[in-house]
Amino acid sequence: MTDLSLIIVSYNTRQLLDDCLETVFAAAPPPGGLDVWVVDNASHDGSPEMVAEKYPQVQLIRNAENVGFATANNQAGRLAQGRTILFLNSDTRLSPDALVKPLAYLDEHPLVGGLTVRLVLPTGQLDPDNHRGFPTPWASLCHFTGLNRLFPNSPRFNQYFQSYQDFRQTHRIEVTAGSYLLMPMALYQELGGWDEQYFFYGEDIDLCYRINEAGYSIIYYPEVEVIHYKGASSGFKKESAGLVPRPPRETRVKVAKESARAMKIFYGKFYQHKYNPVVTFLVLQAIQLQGWLRVIKHRLT
Repeated sequence: MTDLSLIIVSYNTRQLLDDCLETVFAAAPPPGGLDVWVVDNASHDGSPEMVAEKYPQVQLIRNAENVGFATANNQAGRLAQGRTILFLNSDTRLSPDALVKPLAYLDEHPLVGGLTVRLVLPTGQLDPDNHRGFPTPWASLCHFTGLNRLFPNSPRFNQYFQSYQDFRQTHRIEVTAGSYLLMPMALYQELGGWDEQYFFYGEDIDLCYRINEAGYSIIYYPEVEVIHYKGASSGFKKESAGLVPRPPRETRVKVAKESARAMKIFYGKFYQHKYNPVVTFLVLQAIQLQGWLRVIKHRLT
C-alpha cells in the first residue's frame, strides 16, 4: 500500500496530459510512495500511446469508448492501493508541494473527508467552481438571477460561490470540483465511489454531498496553488499562449444537455423529498428551461 493513489481521466488531452504528468512526477513525492493511474476514454489523439511510451511507471487503463468521468474514475479507484486518493484533471499543472502538503493536512485532520487547493486559471483568477455551496433552490435562484453578483459579500445571497469567504485562509466549504479532490481511500470505498449515473457534469457535487452526509468536512486549502486550464479536460488542446480555445459547437450543446440532466439527477436524489411538490415542479421546469436556453445559445453561435 502506498500513501497516495493519483487518478487522472483523459479524453483527447495529449499535450495537457503530458504537461500534467510532468509536474506530477516533478512534485515532491509522499514519503510512503505514490502510484499514478491514467484512464483514457477512447482518445484518438495518441494520448494513451504517449503515456505508455513516456511514463511507463503509470498504470494505464484504455477504454474502447468514452464512459464518462465518474465511471472512469471508479475503474481506477477500484484497483488503486493508496490509503488516500487524489482525483486530478488532466488540464492541471501541479506546484512542487501540491501532493505532500495537502496529504499532511489530511493526515492531521481525521474528520476531513475531502480537500481541494487553490485552483488558478491561466488568467490569474481563481476558479470559482472549486469553492461552492450546495445548489439548493434558493442558492440556485440567487445564482441564475444574478443576486449573488449584486451582493457578493452576502452569505444569504451568495451561497452558490461563497465569495464572501477569505480565500487566503484554510476553511470549510460544501462543494469542490473534481479537478483536484483529495480524500481518504476508506471513505471513497465506504461511499461507493462516484455515482455513475452522471457522465461528466454534477458528479462532483453528488460526491461532495455524500461526504458531508457521512459526517465529514470538505476543506479549501489555499497553501498550495495549482494551475487549471479550465474546460480543456473535456477534450480541447492548450494554445501556445496557455489558454484554452472555445470548444466546438457540438461539444457545447452536449455539455448544456448533460448539465441539465445532471441537475435533475441531483435534485431527485437529494432534494425532492425535502421540498413540497410545487417547489419541485418549479425547480425542474427551471432546470429544463435553463438547459434549453443554453442549447439554443450554443446552436446559434
